[in-house]
This record gives sequence, C-alpha cells and structure tokens, in this order.
Amino acid sequence: MQKYDYLIVGSGLFGATFAYRAKQMGLKVLVIDKRPHLGGNIYCEEVEGIQVHKYGAHIFHTSNKKVWDFVNSIVEFNRYTNCPVANYKGELYNLPFNMNTFYQLWGVKTPVEAQAKIEEQRMEAIQTLGNREPQNLEEQALCLVGKDIFERLIKEYTEKQWGRSCKELPAFIIRRLPVRMVYDNNYFNDKYQGIPIGGYNKLIEGLLQGIDCKTDVDFFHSEYRNWGKIAKKLVYTGAIDEYFDYSLGKLDWRTVSFKTRIENTANFQGNAVVNYTSHEVPYTRVIEHKHFEHFGQDVYNLPKTVISEEYSTEYQSGMEPYYPVNDERNNALAEAYRQLAEKETNVIFGGRLAQYKYYDMAPIVEQVLALSIN
Repeated sequence: MQKYDYLIVGSGLFGATFAYRAKQMGLKVLVIDKRPHLGGNIYCEEVEGIQVHKYGAHIFHTSNKKVWDFVNSIVEFNRYTNCPVANYKGELYNLPFNMNTFYQLWGVKTPVEAQAKIEEQRMEAIQTLGNREPQNLEEQALCLVGKDIFERLIKEYTEKQWGRSCKELPAFIIRRLPVRMVYDNNYFNDKYQGIPIGGYNKLIEGLLQGIDCKTDVDFFHSEYRNWGKIAKKLVYTGAIDEYFDYSLGKLDWRTVSFKTRIENTANFQGNAVVNYTSHEVPYTRVIEHKHFEHFGQDVYNLPKTVISEEYSTEYQSGMEPYYPVNDERNNALAEAYRQLAEKETNVIFGGRLAQYKYYDMAPIVEQVLALSIN
C-alpha cells in the first residue's frame, strides 16, 4: 500500500522546497537523507554562539522578487552583502574586479585610466596569439583582463580550485570575467541578498515543518530503493550517475574539505571571506562565519570567533561531491545520463547532483516554485 504521494531523496534546498510545496498542495510526503542531519550543504552548526556553515559559505542572492519573498516568508533574511577580499602573497585586493582593485594594482583613480591599462594588457595577449582563438583558460583570461589581474588574482587560485594548470583547462570555463568601472565591492549584482537570521537551519526547519523526515537513511541500501511500494512518485536529488548504478561510467567531481577551528579573538580577519590566490598557501580561502550574521559592535559581543580553511581536492569515492567538472567528456556523459532520466516514469531529478550542474541557491528555489506538483 503506497503511504505517500512523494518520496523525496535528499533534504537540501531542492528537496525541502519541493516537500513544502507538496504539503501546501495537500500531498503526503516523506523526506529521507543519508546524513545525520537535514538541510544538505546549507546545514549549519552552532559553535560559540555562531552559525557555522559546515559545508562552506552560502550566500543567498537573487533579483527575483517572488523567490526573495518566498524564502523570507519562511524566515527573515538579514542585510549581509558579500564583499570578498583576495590575499596574494600578503597584498590585499578587493573583489570582484572593480575600481578599488585597479587602484590597488596600478594606482589608477578614474575609469578611463583603468580601462586603458586593461586594454593595453589585453592587446599584448591578443597579439601574442597572432589573432587566433584562445585554446585554454590561461589564454582566454589574458585576452579578457591582461597579465596583472590574471597572474595575481586568477591563475594560481584557479589552479588550486581545479587541481590542474590553467593551460590544461578549457577556455569556455572563463568566457567572461566581470570588470566593473565603479568603486563597488558588492560581489553580486542581484537586487536582494542576505543570510537567514539564525542560520540556514531556520529555513530548512520552516520548509520541512510538519513533514515526515528520516535521517541516516541511504536510499540505495534501504527498503526505500523499491520506492514504488512506498510512494506514487519519487524526487531524487542525489548524484545522477549513482541513480543509474554508473551504467554509462562515473562522472568526475571536484570536492572541498574544511579545517575549522575556534580562535580566541573577537575578530580574526575582519571579513567573512578572504581568498588566498597564490600557491604559497595551500587553501583557497578562509571563512570567518561570524561576519555572515554579526555586524558592528555585535561582532565584539562574542569574545571568540570560528574560522574555516577551505581546501579544493579531486573527488574520490566516499567524499562529498561538490562541483561538476565541465569538460567535454563529463558534459557528454552527463547529457547521456539526462536522456536516461527523461525516460524514468514518475521520477523528478532535481538539484546540482541530479542535474550535474552548478547552481546558486536562488535558481534552485525558482525551479521548484515553477514546477507543477500534483
């Protein structure tokens, strides 16, 4: 006897938002997750009164008012604005690339001066190629922003992220680089931006309120693998190749690991995110979680702080898959799996793992809000 209308595998943002909408429609839903907690990668742990983003920094941003109003109807979001800083061999630069960055690099003070400097370096790179098309990421980036920005802020950071030389990475990864001729360190152009007050667990708890949930359940090694006996339909948010038992081959992923520690100071680095862009430092960035939710004097009202060093590594079995590897082999393989997925009846594949696509959070919510759920 089918007890549920939907079995949802995975309690991340796609699964939780889907469950919320299904419950609104009067449908009965069961959510299972193999982790010991709900929330997927947006799960937070409270340490020293600070919401620690256990799986890396998550900043919600969107220009879609419907999406923003929806998440704020579950939990109020704060005013956090993402303004990362890059540390290259001890020198600090503002991100994204803007007039502050160009002043730090060259001492230029006007957009005309900055544009001329970038154009001069771009033309050097284009002439070096003899007007042929860039063949790899390094050539592409040099043609977009020139050698100074590339060498200090892109090259080594990208190589740490991907574990391979920029000359080995395809050009299409970096077809465009945002360059802003204004003194504005806001990383995102979106109209709305923030963090749930009290952390992302508040968002997940609100979405899943009143819904049957089970943790520590592995879909593939449990009674739920024969989901048709339990539910009429399945929402699957795990890795798409695993769903099909790797029948066409395994997809590649990049993953990240974290070294998190408590620092006996109220303010460790003065910013939520500092990127380390040279090979001299093994991690890609340091996250100081306090700055996502604590501002002004509030920072000093908590005597300690929590930081996480983030390391990018090649995915191996047993690790958490984070980022799709968007080269030709993996894109073709993922497309073949997507074609298999389309043939599955009563199964919805949702989220970055099931679609083998990197997503920010807002587009995931937008996708689920657009679905016809019945």
